[in-house]
Amino acid sequence: MPRRAVRAVLALVMVAAAVLVGTAVATAGPAAPTDGCFTWNRDLAEGASGDDVKQLQVRISGYPASGEVISVDGKFGPATKAAVSRFQKAYGISETGKADAATYKKIYELQDDDCTPAHFSYAELNNCNSDWSGGAVSASEAKANALRTMWKLEAMRHAMGDKPLRVTSGFRSKACNDQVGGAPSSRHLFGDSADLGAGAHSLCAMAKEARNRGFHGILGPGFPAHDDHTHVDHRSSKYWDAPDCGVTN
Repeated sequence: MPRRAVRAVLALVMVAAAVLVGTAVATAGPAAPTDGCFTWNRDLAEGASGDDVKQLQVRISGYPASGEVISVDGKFGPATKAAVSRFQKAYGISETGKADAATYKKIYELQDDDCTPAHFSYAELNNCNSDWSGGAVSASEAKANALRTMWKLEAMRHAMGDKPLRVTSGFRSKACNDQVGGAPSSRHLFGDSADLGAGAHSLCAMAKEARNRGFHGILGPGFPAHDDHTHVDHRSSKYWDAPDCGVTN
């Protein structure tokens, strides 16, 4: 066969292959849902481990048993399973205790591309030092702690009828903390706390609901210098003291 004919045949074969590939691409099923912050690529159930479990734990950290805190350790244990079930119940999802497509879909709806929940922002949790430095922990740890706080507040907000929660203070550098007269060991220095002012809800209503949202630290009316706000944080051990609200250890 002449070379020109060979080249013609090869050209036809290549065109046909391109058409077939294009058809395959066009008829492929829709891509799995993705998110600008983090995308889960597998279902998660008890016994799973990994960074995707840790990312899940941050998002469902506001759904522990009352008085408890969900560990963000990347290990899907019984407490995480129970928290997933509570999250699913809160949003009308089938309560399987397994993180699946329906669970991720709701999380994607709730979060912005910077991983914060829809109704809170890093700026809202930091009215002191925008680069998160100068506290009792590294800037990255303070910011990560604030993210957990925001997801707990998102759960609290939803449980209280999806009415706004007014954050009056969040992360503080040591300089900012000194300026406002904060305690030397204030949890604000760790980025894991928020002060809530009265608004759609009373201070006592927020202090009471915080007991169910993964906050080990709750201070409010009746505690010195806390009659004008409710303070929440996730310190290592439980300390609740809002006596005028009946919230105590």
